[in-house]
Amino acid sequence: MKRLAYVLAEFPVLSETFVGNEIRAMQRQGHAVLPLIMRRGAGMAQPEDVGLADRATCLRDLPRGNQAVFPPAPRALARGLSFAFRQKRLPRASLVYQGWRIAHWLRRERIDHVHAHFAGGGAAHAILGARLAGVSVSFVCHGHDVYAEAEDLPEKLAAADRVIAVCGDLAEDLRRAEPGCNLRIVPCGIDPERYAYRPKVQSNGRLLFVGRLVPQKGLDDLFAALGRIPTAERPGLDLVGDGPLRPMLEVEASRLGGGPEAIRFLGAQTASWYAGNGPDYLALVAPFKTAPDGARDTGPLVVKEAMAMGLPVISTAYMGVKEMILPEMGTLVGPGDVDALAAAITRIGALQEAARLAQLAAARQHVVRAFSLDQCAARLSATFETLDLP
Repeated sequence: MKRLAYVLAEFPVLSETFVGNEIRAMQRQGHAVLPLIMRRGAGMAQPEDVGLADRATCLRDLPRGNQAVFPPAPRALARGLSFAFRQKRLPRASLVYQGWRIAHWLRRERIDHVHAHFAGGGAAHAILGARLAGVSVSFVCHGHDVYAEAEDLPEKLAAADRVIAVCGDLAEDLRRAEPGCNLRIVPCGIDPERYAYRPKVQSNGRLLFVGRLVPQKGLDDLFAALGRIPTAERPGLDLVGDGPLRPMLEVEASRLGGGPEAIRFLGAQTASWYAGNGPDYLALVAPFKTAPDGARDTGPLVVKEAMAMGLPVISTAYMGVKEMILPEMGTLVGPGDVDALAAAITRIGALQEAARLAQLAAARQHVVRAFSLDQCAARLSATFETLDLP
């Protein structure tokens, strides 16, 4: 099996559980995986990702200057420098210098293939380092890196040996950006065993939101929908996560009324909290949409995790969510459709028990069949194993 290097712009990041999960799953596939972290995350993180970061190599620790000069093949050198000079968002001198250091490390560690998460600076450094070292390279796009803050995206799509999209809509947009890119669709997977199936006969009667408090999560629509439901009939809401919208949402929660327990801000929590407490709730509500700056979620794990553990889901027919929740598995409304969202919240508590359990069982089966972590890792591994040297 190929020895893999993962080039990560920042790691660990609490909300990016898919990165560490994927690395560990690729190791189970039989790959040696060596992460290279450009910037160590400073905030709260998943405990297992902290351990992974502790064992990783940091870019700042790579040798500086006086390195033994390795002779890249003329074609590799030409392709690497050509790519570097097509990048407009990064300082070229720094990119070339860091790419040279990464290439030395790749050769020293006998890396066969380089992979990066997100299409930003990490992907640029991965592509240049791989080109100079003479190995294949890929990166995966997620959402914000494509729709809100794209950095020389067509150039990266054309330069990589393979590009991974996590859902069908994203793949179509990437093909429009660069028709010649070598693209595969591989969704991010979840561990069905960690999110054990245990639907509750009696919920706590509250809705649950899990994620960063940012515009693309549709929290303004959620609060507006709650405002359309009479106070006496309105379920409580717990928000797990933090982010720039929290002050505004706290003001809006106070305006909605219903007392201090109506809407509770629980702050950031680990994946273990979600796995342990998620099934207690009436439903996960996740009304994704496009943010004003174009940012969007393309394949949110939180929905797959809810489906795996028997937590009903109310979401929007948007991006990758359409591929997760089929009609018999949950409730989807149009993005930004506040009235439909309010109606879906009202209906969820009135669903007959037999119908609810049938819906949850179908959702669990779909996640296990289509989105289990090891199956997705096997697909990703196959895309790497079939790549020839560039």
